[in-house]
Amino acid sequence: MRRFSSNDVQSVFKAYPPTVRAKLMALRELVFDAAARTEGVGRLTETLKWGQPSYLTEETGSGTTVRIDRLKAADGYAVYFHCQSGLLGQFRELYPDTFTFEGKRAIVFAAGDRVPVRELRHCLALALTHHSRKKKPKS
Repeated sequence: MRRFSSNDVQSVFKAYPPTVRAKLMALRELVFDAAARTEGVGRLTETLKWGQPSYLTEETGSGTTVRIDRLKAADGYAVYFHCQSGLLGQFRELYPDTFTFEGKRAIVFAAGDRVPVRELRHCLALALTHHSRKKKPKS
């Protein structure tokens, strides 16, 4: 398990119910894994935004913020993306039958869902390189 660099983030994770905490810890590891495997992302900053664990590409500025949190109404949880980034539209096109989407901002999971790791890692990599991909000239 990766150590927390922020006591505030660690406190949020400790406050989650155990079943959701385990799922969110796995998502957290996947975010860091996607960053490590994706060229140009660099080291992630882990912090809180809107009280949610958030992952920023401050070192390189390559991507948009990725947030994870439990769903308020259930034992579910989600990965949140900037709603004006257009990323959820891309994810819907790439994986129409793989994920459950919430509007323009989240991929949501029920407590018992199997997380499609390869596909979610790809979505995370796209988010973490969103800005750098926008800057590249189209051929």
